[in-house]
Amino acid sequence: MRMQCFLFFVSLSLLSFSVAAQQTGNHPTDSQQRLDSKTDPQQRNGVQWANRVIGVSSEKRGEPYGEQYKASQALGRPSKLPEIGESPCAWAPLYADGTADEWIQVGFAKPMRARQIVVAENVNPGAVAKVIVIDGKGKEHLVYEAISIQARQDPLLRIFPKDSTLLCQQLKIVINGAAIKGLNQIDAIGISEETKPVSVSVVVSKDTPKEIKKENLGKTVNSPGQEVAPVISPDGRTLYFTRNFNKANTGSPDRQDVWFSTLESGVGGNPAGWGEAVNIGSPINNTGDNAISGMATDGRTAYLINVYRPDGGMSFGISKSTHTKSGWSQPVECRIANNYNLHEKNQLEFCVSPDGRAIILAVQRKDTYGDRDLYVSVQKADNNWLEPVSLGRVVNTADFESSPFLAADSRTLYFTSAGHPGYGNGDIFVSRRLDDSWTNWSEPENLGPAINTNEWDGYFTIPASGDYAYLSSRAGSLGEDDIFRLKLYPAIKPDPVAIISGQVLDAKSKKPVASEVVSNLFGDQKNVSKVDYNPETGEYKLIMPTQKIYNLTANKDGYFPTTETLDLTKDKRFRDIKKNLYLVKIEPGQKIIMREVLFQQSQFALLPGADTELNRVVEMLVKYPAMELLVEGHTDNQGDWEPNMKLAEDRVRVVKEYLTGKGITPDRIQTKAWGPSKPIASNETEEKRKLNRRVEFTILKL
Repeated sequence: MRMQCFLFFVSLSLLSFSVAAQQTGNHPTDSQQRLDSKTDPQQRNGVQWANRVIGVSSEKRGEPYGEQYKASQALGRPSKLPEIGESPCAWAPLYADGTADEWIQVGFAKPMRARQIVVAENVNPGAVAKVIVIDGKGKEHLVYEAISIQARQDPLLRIFPKDSTLLCQQLKIVINGAAIKGLNQIDAIGISEETKPVSVSVVVSKDTPKEIKKENLGKTVNSPGQEVAPVISPDGRTLYFTRNFNKANTGSPDRQDVWFSTLESGVGGNPAGWGEAVNIGSPINNTGDNAISGMATDGRTAYLINVYRPDGGMSFGISKSTHTKSGWSQPVECRIANNYNLHEKNQLEFCVSPDGRAIILAVQRKDTYGDRDLYVSVQKADNNWLEPVSLGRVVNTADFESSPFLAADSRTLYFTSAGHPGYGNGDIFVSRRLDDSWTNWSEPENLGPAINTNEWDGYFTIPASGDYAYLSSRAGSLGEDDIFRLKLYPAIKPDPVAIISGQVLDAKSKKPVASEVVSNLFGDQKNVSKVDYNPETGEYKLIMPTQKIYNLTANKDGYFPTTETLDLTKDKRFRDIKKNLYLVKIEPGQKIIMREVLFQQSQFALLPGADTELNRVVEMLVKYPAMELLVEGHTDNQGDWEPNMKLAEDRVRVVKEYLTGKGITPDRIQTKAWGPSKPIASNETEEKRKLNRRVEFTILKL
């Protein structure tokens, strides 16, 4: 499963053009100013990189779809440099040993007095014959003409025009493709008002350490064969991976099987270690190629490459299998609309978001920019999946993007790319979602030379704790590729999260109740995540970013939904929280605390969010038309007795008015004010007093 970039070239009879560069598929035309990391018109380190194509003599093409080798690849900052070598993310003329007058003309977002002009040549530097500045009036100014065409070591051609007052609107670069044998490419074209020689570097995460120890997981996990594509369970205790070239594989040794290892507890003060790897067996493994690419938060749903056909064969797609008391279930297809892959090897890599509602795929489609791009498919209400949509130009390039992994915070994306500047044949990068969409991402940052090598690096996977990352590498392996782990440094860590786990119990009998558990932000009815709790398969598990307040709600027919508030605002690190939820059966005599019906101190106006729980009461009263309730109001002990009693009366009155305003007849609602006389917590702190400022209801009649 080592990644390679397969390119093929199509003859192209493209002549020069003077309009903005061509449009491919649904991509924006090159005349548009793309506000992304490749063509941001803002200056970077004093350099303004070209942001639009005016014309070009010819273009080489790679894949039938996409933008490989096109003139648009010379826009923005360099995609290949400081490394040199051929790249589909740089412009190349049609022919390798081309003519003496190949040219590209580009424009800039803002006219600038060009005291320095930079041309980045990533292949056979030295072929530039002329550089012409075009001012705002369209007048051409020759600022560079090579006396002779000679190969040059430095890939950056820096030109310092004698007339520093020239206002550069456009640049025309002419190359002599016949003078230097082989392919010629231009990676980027820039202008600067500064005379300090421009240099380029890899965009690396800040505070990257010079050395990071990669720890081989050892012989219990790795073998003389190949171990790749690790997937760590969110709790960090089970490691799934793909093993190749092993006699114990199902079918034949050269077919991939899924294996797993569990983290064993340390004995006698020794650190915990990974247990002997075990073949996961049927039905996940069969005679075909098998791999797990994602694991649900609860560790009981595995997402697999390929569709498992009834005849035992495999086809392109994604399946999922659920672990039950009797083992893993037969994999069933995740039906994705218009799901296809144009890649010649039909290779698929993907990850699943922590809430299970989105799949990020690395595939080649008709609107792909290059070899393979990253796409997202979002789950629909019927549990099928929408057609994949590109993550956009900030992440995707004209080369390949692969092996995506979305961290537990649902925001931090790690992936492998050969289209962003790096150190090898494919480096690991990190990018972060900037909003709730899947198309707005931060500029990808290289994880640095301590992690990335001069070969292909990928398959990054991180547990919810965010302390270690697991990845595949050949350097320092026991044979073929092995699985290693490394300690994450702060700049590349995902945002901290908490794992919330527990049982849902009957409040009276304390027996488990199969139910649905939902989390949402406090005061917001939009669900953050939702899971089904099945007592036979273990606890419910949810992952939630810290530094926020949440409501956890358990729902079950015949029970009143119970809600617990979880305040994580002060948590800046990973937390593992056990939280049992107690459901109250709908029957006479049952008392229920309305935890979302809250009031400010000394006030009787309902706080935002109270309507959610009150609406549940309305729904219950509508469902049971003979039901009658007693609503009781309580306060904390701050202040005098009589004002607190009056405050409690006002609070239950407001609650009753809300219910009757929704159509419930007043005779079904009785009220009682207790003031501070029945606290359920001490009044020593504001947090405790908040619990005492509550409303309860008791079912009098059903």
